[in-house]
Amino acid sequence: MPLVRISLRRGKSAAHLAALRNGIYAAMRETFNVPEDDRFILLHQHDAEEFDCDPNYLGIARSDDLVIVQIACNDTRTVAQKQAFYRRVAGNLAADPGLRPEDVFINLLETAKENWSFGNGIAQYA
Repeated sequence: MPLVRISLRRGKSAAHLAALRNGIYAAMRETFNVPEDDRFILLHQHDAEEFDCDPNYLGIARSDDLVIVQIACNDTRTVAQKQAFYRRVAGNLAADPGLRPEDVFINLLETAKENWSFGNGIAQYA
């Protein structure tokens, strides 16, 4: 049930964008126990003037290849699962499409199960 939003600067290839989606989904399956086919991923590309991020916040040297991943999900994961997820995403995206770990920013937005409707006007998890 995670809803994934990926934001980055415009100009990457279709293969690069697919690698982002696939790497994040694989990490969710491996560390968050997300079921197969539970895949809802939105990708947002921005012109440089629409993508304003500090290049050195917390001493992390970010480049123009920065990818921001924001995920709305149930509030059921442990701190250890979240840490494993962050590591797995950074590792997956380093392997393909070749992102530096410094350029992977992740934010989880946790919500109660009853806050989801996957269609038909029904709260399937309530």
